[in-house]
Amino acid sequence: MDSCRIPANASKCSGSTMECFMVLSTQAQKISIGILCGLFGTMCVFENSLVLYLIFSSPGIRKKPSYLFIGSLALADILASIIFVCSFVNFHVFNEVGFSKEVFLLQLGGVNTSFSASLSSLLLTAMDRYISISRPSEYKLLMTRKRAWTALGVLWLTCATIAYLPLLGWNCCVLDSACSELFPFVDDNYLSGWICFTVVLLGCIVYAYAHVLWRARQHVAYMEQHQAQVGKQNSRMRMDVMLAKTLVMVLAVLMLCWSPVLALMIYSVFARLSERLRKVFAFCSTLCLLNSMVNPIIYALRSKELFSSLRRVFSHFRRRLKVSEESPEAESTHKSSVVET
Repeated sequence: MDSCRIPANASKCSGSTMECFMVLSTQAQKISIGILCGLFGTMCVFENSLVLYLIFSSPGIRKKPSYLFIGSLALADILASIIFVCSFVNFHVFNEVGFSKEVFLLQLGGVNTSFSASLSSLLLTAMDRYISISRPSEYKLLMTRKRAWTALGVLWLTCATIAYLPLLGWNCCVLDSACSELFPFVDDNYLSGWICFTVVLLGCIVYAYAHVLWRARQHVAYMEQHQAQVGKQNSRMRMDVMLAKTLVMVLAVLMLCWSPVLALMIYSVFARLSERLRKVFAFCSTLCLLNSMVNPIIYALRSKELFSSLRRVFSHFRRRLKVSEESPEAESTHKSSVVET
C-alpha cells in the first residue's frame, strides 16, 4: 500500500495507515453498525426500487419531468445504499484492508457521487416545483422532457467529476499534504471544497423551497377566495401545493439526517477529533441511509399519483395470487369429474 502522511491523532498507530481509521473497537459497536447498515440499506434498496418501478411502469407518470427528477433521486439513493453499505461494513465491521488506495478512492467516489446526485436531484425538483407554481401557463414550454433529461445528464456528470477528483490525483498521498482525520488518503482541502459544494447545494434547495412555500401559500389563499371560479385549475393548484409540501418534508428529513455528519466534517477541518467523536461520526453516517429510506415512504403517503399506482400494483398482485390459489382447486375438480365419468 502506498505510504502517505498519517493524521496527527493517528500517529500512534502502527502498521497500515488504513487501520488508523477503524474506530469501532468493540464487538457490540461492530454488530450495531452491521445491523443498522443491513436494515437501512435493504429497506432503502427495496423502497427506492419500488418507486422507480411505479414511475417507469406508468406512462402517465414517467412523462412528467417532476417524476423524472424523483426517479433520479431514487436511483441515486439505491446506488448510495449499495456502495455505502458494502464498503462501510467491509471496512469498519470486517476490518478488510486488503485493497489499494485506488480501490478505496474509487469506492469513496461512488458514495460521494450518489449522495451528491441525491442532493442535486432534490434541487432540480425544487426548481421544477417553483416553475410549475409561479408560471403554470408556461410550465410545459419551459420544462420539457428533453430539458429534464439534459439537466439530469449534466447533474450526474458534474457530481461524478467532483467526487472522483481524489482518485484523479487530488489526494494527500500525491500532493504530500495534510490528510483528513475522517477519510483515508483524502486531502483536507478537497474535503473542505466538497463540504462547501454540499452546503451550497443545501442552501440553494432551502432558497428554492422558501419560494415554493411562499407561492403555495398564495395559491391556497387564492383558492379559498375564488373557489367557484377556479374550476379545473383548482385541482391542479392543489396538486402543486401537495407536492410542494411533500418535498419540504423530504428536505426536512434530509437536513435532520445530514446535519450531524456535515457538522463533524466541518469541525474536523478546523480542529482535531477525539476517538470518541470519530466513533460518533461512524454512527451518524448511517443516518444518510435512514434519509434514503424515508424518502420513498413520504412519496407513497403524499403523492396521489404514486399511491394510486402502488394500489394498482397491489391489486394486480392480489388478483394473480388469488387465481394461482384457485387454479389447483379447479384442476382437482376437473380431474374428479373425469374419473366419475
